[in-house]
Amino acid sequence: MIVHNVSTKVPWDIADEWLIWQQEEHIPEIMQSNLFDDYKMYRIMEVEDDEGPTFTIQYFTSDKERYQKYIEEFAPTLREKAFARWGNEMVSYRTVMELVN
Repeated sequence: MIVHNVSTKVPWDIADEWLIWQQEEHIPEIMQSNLFDDYKMYRIMEVEDDEGPTFTIQYFTSDKERYQKYIEEFAPTLREKAFARWGNEMVSYRTVMELVN
């Protein structure tokens, strides 16, 4: 199992709108690639500050080849769309993890 983890810090003034956009537009577009089997979205509790909440979305796929296909064929366009919508208002970082047990 491969997990594509995307953590994003969002300012308070756009947090509600950003969350709706994630749930209604961005995540469904990622899942339409058919390269991920499931996802989970979390709000990180212990790093929240006056600037805004941090969310983590984990996308689960069966193997590294499917993940790599997503990165090569879908991720660039989806990142461009996110930047066009939100610009530098949010900060995201990504990690790839492999399930050990």
